[in-house]
Amino acid sequence: MTQQQKNLKLWDKGYSEDERIDNFTVGQDRVLDLHLAPFDVLGTMAHITMLCSIGLLEKDELATLLVELKKIYATTQDGSFVIEDDVEDVHSQVELMLTRALGDMGKKVHSGRSRNDQVLLDLKLYIRHQIEDIALRVKKLFDALQSQSEKYKDVLLPGYTHLQVAMPSSFGLWFGAYAESLSDDMRVLLAAWDVANQNPLGAAAGYGSSFPLNRTLTTRLLGFADLAYNVVYAQMGRGKTERLVSFALSSVAETIGRLAYDGCLFTSQNFGFIHLPKQMTTGSSIMPHKKNPDVFELIRAHCNKIQGAPNTIRLISCNLPSGYFRDMQIIKEVFIPLFDEMRDCIDITTYAIENIEVEKDIMSDPRYKYAFSVEEVNRRTLAGTPFRDAYRQVGIEIDNGHFDFNGTLNHTHEGSIGNLCNDRIANKMQQVLSAFSFADVHNALDNLLR
Repeated sequence: MTQQQKNLKLWDKGYSEDERIDNFTVGQDRVLDLHLAPFDVLGTMAHITMLCSIGLLEKDELATLLVELKKIYATTQDGSFVIEDDVEDVHSQVELMLTRALGDMGKKVHSGRSRNDQVLLDLKLYIRHQIEDIALRVKKLFDALQSQSEKYKDVLLPGYTHLQVAMPSSFGLWFGAYAESLSDDMRVLLAAWDVANQNPLGAAAGYGSSFPLNRTLTTRLLGFADLAYNVVYAQMGRGKTERLVSFALSSVAETIGRLAYDGCLFTSQNFGFIHLPKQMTTGSSIMPHKKNPDVFELIRAHCNKIQGAPNTIRLISCNLPSGYFRDMQIIKEVFIPLFDEMRDCIDITTYAIENIEVEKDIMSDPRYKYAFSVEEVNRRTLAGTPFRDAYRQVGIEIDNGHFDFNGTLNHTHEGSIGNLCNDRIANKMQQVLSAFSFADVHNALDNLLR
C-alpha cells in the first residue's frame, strides 16, 4: 500500500499539511461520520449506477463496485466499520476501502460529485432514517398517553390558571392534552421530513457539473420525493435543513418538557396528584423520607437543551453568503447527538407515563371547593338567572364564606371532561403519520441493495 493510499484525502494534491491544522480541521468528523457511513455507501451505490447509465462506468465495473459496496454496507450494519486514524472522513474511508479492494476502479466513484453534495446527501438520508425512528417513538408515547386518558377519564383533578385553583379538570383531559400536543408536533416533524426528502446529489460543490448527470435517476434510486433542483440552493440547504429538523425535534421536546414540569409539580407533597413507583425515584443522602422525581427533572433539562439547538445551528450558519464554507462542519457536532438525546427523552417519558400512579379522590378536599364556582354560576344561568347576576351572587357567597356546590358536572361539548374525543385525536395522529412516505423510502433502498 502506498503512503497516498494510506493517508487518503479526497482533495490530496501530493503535499502534506501541518499536523496541527489537520487535527483542528478534521475535528470530531471521524466519530460523527460513523453515523453517516451506511448512507454514504447507499449514496455511492446510487451515484455509480447513474454514472454507468451515462457512460462514465462500464457495466462490468458497476457490477464489481456494487458487490464491494454491499460488503462495506454490511460492515456499517454489524458495527465493524471504522474510520481509520489517518483517514479524514467517511467519504475518504469508503473510497479508500474500494481502492484497496479494486485498485484504480475504486477511484472512479467520485466522478461528477464533490464532498459538498456527498455530505449533503449523507445527511439527508441520515435525517430521513432518524425522523422515521423518532416519529414511531412519538406514536408510542402518544398511545400511552391516550390509554391513560381513557383509563382515568372520570378521575377529577383541579385545573389551574396563574397557579391558582381555577376549574375542575380530569386526568382524562391532562393525559389527553399532551397526546393531542404530540399530534401537532408530528405535523412539524412531517414538514421537516418533506424538506429533508429532496435529493441534493449532483449539486457537486454547489455549481453543478459538466458531466451529463441524471439527477432524476439518483432521486428515484434513493427514494427521494423530489429534487433540490437549483444547485446553488441545494448547497445553501446545508445548515437550513438541520435547523428545521432540530426545530421539529424541539417542538416534541417542548411538549415532553412541559409534561415533565407537571410531573415534578404533581408529584410534590403539596399537590400529591400523581406518584411514581418508588423504584423510579431517587433518594437523599441525609433525608430518609425523600423520593425524588429526578426522572422528570432530567427530562425537563434535556428537553430545554434540545430546544436550544435550532438557535445554535442558526448562529453558526446565519451570516454566511451563498456557497460552501467549512463552518458547516461544526453543525454536525450540535445536530447528530440530538437524535439520541431526543430518543432517550421520549422513551423514558413513555415508561414513566405507563407506570404512573394516579390519586383518585383529589377533589373531595375542601381546599378545591372553589373550583366548582363556575359550575354553580352555570347551573343558575341555565335555571334562568342572567349570567352576570349569577356570577355576582356566587362571588358574594364566596367572599362571605357561604359558598357550597352540591351539583354534578355535566360537560358535553367536544374536548371537554365528559367528551374527550380521544378517537378523533387518534385519527389526527394517524393521518399525519400516514403522510410520511416511509414505505417508499424502504422500497427504494431495498431495491438498491438488491
